[in-house]
Amino acid sequence: MIPTSFPAKEEIARLTAGMLIEIGAVNFNAKEPFTLASGKQAPTYVDCRKLISFPRIRATLMDFLSVSIMREAGFEAFDNIAGGETAGIPFSAMVAERLALPMTYVRKKPKGYGRNARIEGVMTEGQRVLLVEDLTTDGGSKLSFVDAIRETGATCSATAVIFFYGIFDGVEDMLAEHGVQLISLCNWWDVLAEAKARGAYDAETLAAVEAYLNNPAEWQPATG
Repeated sequence: MIPTSFPAKEEIARLTAGMLIEIGAVNFNAKEPFTLASGKQAPTYVDCRKLISFPRIRATLMDFLSVSIMREAGFEAFDNIAGGETAGIPFSAMVAERLALPMTYVRKKPKGYGRNARIEGVMTEGQRVLLVEDLTTDGGSKLSFVDAIRETGATCSATAVIFFYGIFDGVEDMLAEHGVQLISLCNWWDVLAEAKARGAYDAETLAAVEAYLNNPAEWQPATG
């Protein structure tokens, strides 16, 4: 069933943040920070892959993502839903089911045998493709997937994610310069606000997280 009516964007952000906290997908630790894919350290980490193991939350968030896509990009804007390997694959399949569209996925690199393809499934020239992923930090990995889609002769003018870090400057502008609209459900500021409202973490941890979010480039781990 195609979802068409859901809460306002701000309420979707709050509810999404709460669900991520509820299932333990959100992790805060200022004293023993996490190492991100970039190699940088942070007191925050989100694991959206956990969502696939929680059917009620998973279904609700995929409804939220589908309706956000239609609201922000258009009801008839796409012909194909592509997931990015690997985290984007289950979410793209669920969104494609809701929007009654074909689903494909994009490899990070050619598989090295057979057709040596990066695109799995059927993607044809001229199709309007939406890239679905679990999250985006600085947007860099999205461009590789978008370029692979465009090499088929298809177009890709948007990417939809559950979680957008929302703390690094210029990400949306960089994607826009590449002709890509970013659609997301929530960011770290939404999670911090909901964590405060729920009393989910102690005041010292929340203060350290807020300091990081305000200036991630200069943040240093707590000691002692």
